[in-house]
Parts: sequence; structure tokens; C-alpha cells
Amino acid sequence: MPKLTKRYVENLKPELEKTLTFWDSEIKGFGVVVLPSGRCTYVIQYRNAERIKKRLKLGVHGSITTEEARELAKKHLASVAHGKDPVEDKRIIKTLPTFKELANDYLQRYSQQKRPKSFQEDQRLLLTILIPAFGPSKVISINRWDIENLHRHHKKTPYQANRLLALLSKMFSLAISWGWRSDNPVQGVPRYQEHKRDHWLKDEELQRLWVCLDQYPHHITSYVLKFLILTGARKGEALNATWDQFDLEKGIWTKPSHLTKQKKQEYLPLSEKTLEVLATLKALNTQDSPYLFPGQVAGFPLKEIKTFWKTILKKANLERIRIHDLRHTYASHLVSSGLSLSIVGKLLGHTQASTTQRYAHLADEPLRHATGLFSDKLGTLVLADPSPSLK
Repeated sequence: MPKLTKRYVENLKPELEKTLTFWDSEIKGFGVVVLPSGRCTYVIQYRNAERIKKRLKLGVHGSITTEEARELAKKHLASVAHGKDPVEDKRIIKTLPTFKELANDYLQRYSQQKRPKSFQEDQRLLLTILIPAFGPSKVISINRWDIENLHRHHKKTPYQANRLLALLSKMFSLAISWGWRSDNPVQGVPRYQEHKRDHWLKDEELQRLWVCLDQYPHHITSYVLKFLILTGARKGEALNATWDQFDLEKGIWTKPSHLTKQKKQEYLPLSEKTLEVLATLKALNTQDSPYLFPGQVAGFPLKEIKTFWKTILKKANLERIRIHDLRHTYASHLVSSGLSLSIVGKLLGHTQASTTQRYAHLADEPLRHATGLFSDKLGTLVLADPSPSLK
């Protein structure tokens, strides 16, 4: 048996209707298989721990060099000496789940339980970014370098880059619980700093907006926006609200758990102004719809309000204001008026104090006013008796 070299392999002649095998003289079990077509494939042959003969393909000549095949042969045959079975390992790897399979299971078993908007965002990130990046890769083979590389690739959009990490982290946590891998490669990857774009309407801007809404007394969407301003509710909570959730006599809105972000039932007291808006809505509800804001299709709520919102913004001369900023406006005005963050958090349905903490800086004004009361009183005392007697 000769030593397998590039020249030797390329000079091998195939035989019609016969497969030939040539073994290397230096490495026992390393050889090359020559098909009738002339294709040469490097292989190793060995017996596993149960003394069963097995053969593993290393690669086709041309795709890998003879020397690369020799190094692979050494590696695999060394593992056999330590009780490994390369053929069985390869078979197991083939059966391991891919990232695409993890993505499908995540969407079906977990993400569908989330709010529709969150599910759609998960679906978008997976279809447009994550599956194209990792789809055929085995879940067990994706490492931290792969994750960091993807994150860095999206650094121009830091918010989205961080959402990708959050989604991946959840998916790999599920993979661990399903026994698909033992660690989470996302853990420890630093997030980009995010600058939240929280805008809230000042008194004069809020006045302009309300005046414009008053100019549309028969437009259902104008009442949606008024309701959002007065309650600080999320758009989805408002559009899917039904009349049976409201006790108009007691002035309470009971939000069912399926409507709230935290999946918990919430109770929101309603102001007199809000009750006035609801009374007007009752009168306008000619369809006898169960929804506060019925859509054009009977039995379904209003879906689209962005077109009317753009019209109102233009009319009120307001720029770069999102519908969600009405929620920030509600919270910001309450905090700046002196209400505690804990009370505002309860009104907004926050379960964590850190979520409401973004409005903490707005509490400075009532605090400044409070401390000013003492300094004013002290000034009054000093002026009343500029030279008090000392005893």
C-alpha cells in the first residue's frame, strides 16, 4: 500500500461498474474510494467499542486536499481510540434541531400567547433577520461570537439590535429547557445604550390638540383620541374595550386580563370628563355595537386610526407626535402636578416601579414648590423682625 498523496490520487484510474478502495500505508484505516465515474472520496474505516465495522466519509478530492483529509483521519481515528464513534456522532448531529426549527417552535408554543402586536414583531424579526442569519445552523452550534457579530451588524439601529438579543435570549432559554443545548450564548452580550423618545404635550399643545378634536363631533376616531388622553390607556386596550367592562354609575373601567400588557385584570377610576365622552359615545352608537369604538364592519372594533391622527396633527400644527405619546402626556402631567410615582404607576397599570421611574424628573417642580413654601415662610419671619433680640 502506498502513501496517499495528491499526485497518487489524481493518477488513480477508475474501473467500469466497480468501486475501488486504496488504503494509506502510514495511517491504518485511512483510504480513498474511487467510483466508476472517477470521483474520489476520502474515508476512514474503523471498529467501534462494540467491534462493529464502520466507514466515515471525510470529503471529496478537490473539495478537500489529501493533506486535509489526512489530518481529519488522524483526528477521527484518535477519537475512536478514546471510545468515540464518529459515524454515530455525525448521525446524532444530523438529527439535532436547527435554528429554523427552534424559531417555528418558539412562534407556535410561546409567541402566539403574547399580544398580537408583540407576536407580529417577533415574526418580523425572525423572518427578516434571524432565520436568514442562522436558519440552517444547529441550535447547539451557535455561539456567543455569532450573536455578537449579528448584534454589531445592527448597531446603527440600537433599539432593534437590543430587541434581537432579547428575542434570542428567550429562544435559547426555551432551547435549554427542551434539552437542545446547555447554555445561553446571549448571556453577557452587552446591549447598546438606548435613548427613549418619550415626548409629552405641553399645556398649550394639549389645548390645540383638544380644540381640533372638538371640530369632529361625529367622527368616532376623535373620541378614541380623547379617551386616550383622559385615561392614559394603550391604543389596543381602548380599541378593544367593550361596554360591559364599564360601570358608568361608579365610574370604573375594569380591564380584563387579555387586554392588559401584564395579563392581569386592572381597575381604572374614570374622571367626570371621561364619563362625558363615554355618554356621547353611547348616543353615537347607532349600531348597538358591544365595542366602545365600533368599526365599519358590524361586530368588529375600529382598527385603523393613523390616517385621522395625521390629519389632526397637521391641523393642530404638531410634529413628530406618536399616538403612544398621549399615554406619556397623561402620566407626565399627573407627575408634574404633584402625584406620586406609585399612584401614577397604578393608573398606568405598571407592575414595576422602574417603568414609572422615567417620569421621576418631572416631580422636581412640585418638590421645588414645596421647598419654596418653607423658604418663603422663613423670609417672612426675618422681614417681620429684622433685628430680633438675642437672649
